[in-house]
Amino acid sequence: MLEQLRSKKSDLKKQEEQRQEEERRRKAEERKRREANKSFEELLNESDMDWKQFKDK
Repeated sequence: MLEQLRSKKSDLKKQEEQRQEEERRRKAEERKRREANKSFEELLNESDMDWKQFKDK
């Protein structure tokens, strides 16, 4: 019986690790998608350059 409990605990731990990894991947994908959809204005605002510096590059 003790062995069954240990086995169950191990299985639950593996499932939780898989769930966390999947969540991490999902968040990374969402971040990437948001970054790809940023407007020019948002990208310029995040940059330390102003419009004239950006235009001259």
